[in-house]
Amino acid sequence: MDLSTISPWKFAAVGIGRTFQNLALFKLGTVVENILTGRHTHLRSTVLDAVVFFGRTRKEEIAARQRVEHIIEFLEIEHIRDAVVGTLSYGQQKRVELARALACEPKLLLLDEMVSGMNQEETEDIARFVLDIRDELGITVVMIEHEMRIVMDISDRIHVLNFGRKIAEGTPDEVRRDPAVAEAYLGGQRTEAMKVGA
Repeated sequence: MDLSTISPWKFAAVGIGRTFQNLALFKLGTVVENILTGRHTHLRSTVLDAVVFFGRTRKEEIAARQRVEHIIEFLEIEHIRDAVVGTLSYGQQKRVELARALACEPKLLLLDEMVSGMNQEETEDIARFVLDIRDELGITVVMIEHEMRIVMDISDRIHVLNFGRKIAEGTPDEVRRDPAVAEAYLGGQRTEAMKVGA
């Protein structure tokens, strides 16, 4: 499928979910309400159906809420499910955004700098969830990330760009040994972060 011919607003309908580098959440909505917006592509009810809220619309709403509850449990955010998103920490909001992306039931999940600005614990949580998304849900995950350590720890294959130019690609072990990566990201030094698993 040639994605260049598809309007961005249709990506979810063809099975592509994504998170954004900068948060794109409804700050005044609750966690559940934000995640429910990810179910929009699966709803078939019309505006008139929604006004009456009977039959198919009611069934769709119940199914959407059940799916959202499953995602909330999967990402371990039960304790904030009814919180207003704008009151949450940055790391919690990033997890809500990941939940919303999962709500569209993607085949391909694009994560744009998912861990930027997160502390060590939040970063490790996201890494674990990315692995669970891949292994338990069977979703292909593509990450754009500056935090090389997380990429090395959870990736099957890595493409390294330096100012938009590809300088390396391969398995984490192959990329760790690539002198161009050490030069571009570490000033020529292979630090312990790069040596892990090498």
